[in-house]
Amino acid sequence: MPAGEHQLRMAFKYDGGGLAKGGEVTLFCDGQQIGQGRVEQTQPMGYSADEACDVGGDTGSPASPEYGNTGNRFTGDIAWVQLDIGEDNHDHLIKPQDRLKLAMARQ
Repeated sequence: MPAGEHQLRMAFKYDGGGLAKGGEVTLFCDGQQIGQGRVEQTQPMGYSADEACDVGGDTGSPASPEYGNTGNRFTGDIAWVQLDIGEDNHDHLIKPQDRLKLAMARQ
C-alpha cells in the first residue's frame, strides 16, 4: 500500500432472529480496531429504485438526523471498496412467499 494510504474496514455482526434487527459495528484501520458501536435497527425491506449505494457521499436518505442532506461528501481519496459476506443464517432475508405481500403493500 502506498505511503499515507490506510485500509479501513467495517464489520457488522447482525443480531439475527428476523427482519430489522440490530447488530454490533466495529471499525478497523490497518487491522487495528478504532471504534465500536451498536446499530439498534436495520432496514427491514428493500430500498426504493432511487436510493443509491453511495461511497464517499450520500445522495439519498441521510444515514442519521445529524447527517445533513448537503455538504456531506468525503474529500479524501477512496482507492477501493470491498464488500465481504460473512457467515449468516440469512433469517432476516425476505422469503419468496413473502415477496408478493411486500409488492402488494408498496402499491
